[in-house]
Amino acid sequence: MMKIAFIGGGVMGEAMLSAILDKRLSTPEAISVSDIKESRRQHLGQRYGVEVVESNRLAVEKSDLVVLAIKPQDLTGVMAELNGQLKSSQLVLSIIAGTRINTFCRGLNHGCVVRVMPNTPAQIGQGISVWTATADVTEQQKGWVSSILGAMGKEIYVDDEQYIDMATAVSGSGPAYIFLFVEHLVDAAVHIGLPRDMAQELVLQTVLGSGQFLQKSGKPPDELRRMVTSPGGTTAEALAQFERGRFSELVIQAVSAAYNKARELGE
Repeated sequence: MMKIAFIGGGVMGEAMLSAILDKRLSTPEAISVSDIKESRRQHLGQRYGVEVVESNRLAVEKSDLVVLAIKPQDLTGVMAELNGQLKSSQLVLSIIAGTRINTFCRGLNHGCVVRVMPNTPAQIGQGISVWTATADVTEQQKGWVSSILGAMGKEIYVDDEQYIDMATAVSGSGPAYIFLFVEHLVDAAVHIGLPRDMAQELVLQTVLGSGQFLQKSGKPPDELRRMVTSPGGTTAEALAQFERGRFSELVIQAVSAAYNKARELGE
């Protein structure tokens, strides 16, 4: 049974912990969690039955896999604490946004590292994670990672780390883009006279249904868009307004800004 240590018990770390236990990839007895907040340790220990400790060194002592699920500002201290404490066979998996693999290798004096960019739908098993690994990571260890990320949704392995920053700007930040559009579409519906609860239900089901239709139809989005756009009709009129506002250019600018920020965080 795979022994796992979680350094940090934040929301995404808890999502991964929950998925691992739900899919029986490990057991509560084989998992330890360390966190600087006593309230988080108590919550995770009581809810999942895992061992909770205050010491990061104690948490990783007997683990096969060490998951770094801490805030970026806490990383320097954690790496200093764990430097020289890891066995060469232990796999380190980071879900810390923006931090490159070389930073972990140098800071931990360790070569067996995986970097992952998950997204928030992983909390309900509908996420997508993009990941890469150092040359020291074995095929068995890659299998562990694939199984864990697959338990949270879909996963894509890439050989080139540059794609992680790109994924951060698209799938990592992407849920916020969708939430923003939903927020404003609901507000627009209320503006024209719909009750807010009805507007919310209409918008949410439209977003969910459209995403599933796009996925199952096998057709590209531009083709589906044309299918529902009758010349001179209501949809055409709305889309014309989006184009007048340079919607497509704004999306490109937003994603590019997120990508540049991700690269900046990794420098």
